[in-house]
Amino acid sequence: MIGFVYRLAWWSALVGGIVLCALTLMVVASVSGRALIGIGLGPVPGDFELVEVGTAVAVFFFLPWCYLRGGHATVDLLYSYMPPAARKTVNIVSDVLMLVVWLVMTWKLYEGMLEKKEYLETTFILLMPIWWAYALCLVGAVIGCLSYIAKTLTELGLASEPAGWSVQANEGGH
Repeated sequence: MIGFVYRLAWWSALVGGIVLCALTLMVVASVSGRALIGIGLGPVPGDFELVEVGTAVAVFFFLPWCYLRGGHATVDLLYSYMPPAARKTVNIVSDVLMLVVWLVMTWKLYEGMLEKKEYLETTFILLMPIWWAYALCLVGAVIGCLSYIAKTLTELGLASEPAGWSVQANEGGH
């Protein structure tokens, strides 16, 4: 189960990277089109709407892998001087608190998606249903919840990390 969550987080980060690359290409095409209006080209319609949605999706898809890799920013002012037991306690408490934050965020994202779908809200230019963006972000949020659950279980000693994975190998690399 834990190995599945790690692989899922890795694949979601890969999808987030593909989305970000596609957004980059679209922005280049749109800016180039604006620069070449004189020869009949133009911007990509709704480019800013696509950037808004795509960036949100990419972030939600990146965060679970970032967390599992220990890539979040930390302030090590006191942490590095704590004894190992105190560090483990800080890690467990922060993981549990962040799991609660992710669960609430996922729940509210789900409620927001249902509301956007109920009222048939769309984007201004493309008339794309807004709930689609919420649904895509919700996928990343669920993967994030699974990642926090998996990591918390390993921190508590109730599960083990996948073979070849070491949290200690990732510490200090931020």
